[in-house]
Amino acid sequence: MDCFYAAVEMRDDPKLRNVPIAIGGTSRRSVLCTANYEARKYGVSSAMPTSMALKKCPHLIVVNGNMHKYKDASIQIRKIFHEYTDMVEPLSLDEAFLDVTDCERCQGSATLIAKEIQHKIFERTQLTASAGVAPNKFLAKVASDWRKPNGIFVITPNAVKDFVVDLPVTKIFGVGKVTGEKLKGFGITTCGDVLKKDPLLILDNFGKLGPNLIDYAKGIDNREVISHRARKSFSIEETYEYDLENLEQCLEQLPRLFKEMSLRFSKWHEKAKAPPPICKAYVKVKFCDFKSVTVEKCKEDSFFYPFSESFEIEGELEELFKTLLIMGHERHKIAVRLLGIGFKLSDNEQIKPQHQLELPLARTLK
Repeated sequence: MDCFYAAVEMRDDPKLRNVPIAIGGTSRRSVLCTANYEARKYGVSSAMPTSMALKKCPHLIVVNGNMHKYKDASIQIRKIFHEYTDMVEPLSLDEAFLDVTDCERCQGSATLIAKEIQHKIFERTQLTASAGVAPNKFLAKVASDWRKPNGIFVITPNAVKDFVVDLPVTKIFGVGKVTGEKLKGFGITTCGDVLKKDPLLILDNFGKLGPNLIDYAKGIDNREVISHRARKSFSIEETYEYDLENLEQCLEQLPRLFKEMSLRFSKWHEKAKAPPPICKAYVKVKFCDFKSVTVEKCKEDSFFYPFSESFEIEGELEELFKTLLIMGHERHKIAVRLLGIGFKLSDNEQIKPQHQLELPLARTLK
């Protein structure tokens, strides 16, 4: 979808059209979810602090988000997807992969299917979408951003080799700012540059990412579209407008965080068809210098089963979060800007508690 949240707001309020707007908070530490294309002309972008965005564009209109509206629009859009295939893998409310290999609509043409979906989305929601059509997920994702807004870009199998040769390596999944700079240090800025290097250099210097770098640089991506994913975690976090100066202030925030997460978790648990048990609890602490730590623990004497109706284990879990928070704060002992707590969920109800393996002392070899 094209600047999805902002597009919904512009659709619903004509006064917001043709002026720079962004979706986000207005407090001193708020960040933006997205911005419309008028705002992007001034350098405003998603994940940018609101204060910075207002400096770049003083007449920017910042709108508080309305997730109910966005979810309603997303449901409408996904219903359209499922008219063509059940192989739909949502990435977020406004983006999804569709495997249309077996779709017989539009004479089986993926390009015509994409165009028809774009048309139906606009017809039913008055919102625009951009589409990428390609042989695999990596290339389809890249192509979907190629002609925004309201565009479509097609990469046929025969065109893959020529397309990727000049593609910036930063377009590859997993290549962020740090990895991009590291690649640049080896003289690699495009996918074509990756293939010019000795594969051992890539594998030795980029670890688990190495094989993917080589495959993606060739335009190869064998990942399937997964229409259902099991939830692996459940968490809540909050960035505070003013730093929490000490451990005591952090501990004061814990009951409210725990209560809110408990309510959300119990609602999800009721709706889930086969909710997995909790296997770990963790606490995240981000300090005023932006360094963060995460401390987690698996229950040692019994397994973390899901909340019962009487919430018998709530007190026990809250005490565990308190212990983890103290451990996390001890690592830095300075003011805190963000706190988060969460569960990790298991896909195996019979999983046993994990124990640290004892390692023998290393001997010095001469």
